[in-house]
Amino acid sequence: MDVLTGHTIVCGYGVVGQRIVTTLIEHGIKFVVVEYDPDVVKKGIEKGYAVIEGDATSSRVLKSAGITNARAIAIAMDNDAKNLFAVLTARDLNKDIFIATRANDKLVREKMIEAGADYIVMPQNSASDEIVAEITKVNK
Repeated sequence: MDVLTGHTIVCGYGVVGQRIVTTLIEHGIKFVVVEYDPDVVKKGIEKGYAVIEGDATSSRVLKSAGITNARAIAIAMDNDAKNLFAVLTARDLNKDIFIATRANDKLVREKMIEAGADYIVMPQNSASDEIVAEITKVNK
């Protein structure tokens, strides 16, 4: 893989990771996907994406994704513990990187802030907020 600079690393290529990649493409932002599941890796490669097979909590894997030269990292795995560990690892490897992650648990969210995450989304809260916003519109 060519040395990338100023790119975004997307950890996890599930539903959330795929939407992140689509948006990055729409905005012309360079990216590398890190994915553990070999079948999912194959799908990303078939689409022509730069994909690294491995665990996003691993320093070695994040280094191979060019974390020292990356501008941002989107940690979108469906496991709070792995996401937290990936935040810790990313912050340790690149003090200046922008870290966006997801959390399902409020206590984990607090730990992610302590670990150095810059932006944390809680999907359940986001979904309920959007639903309530639409319901309040039709009830006015």
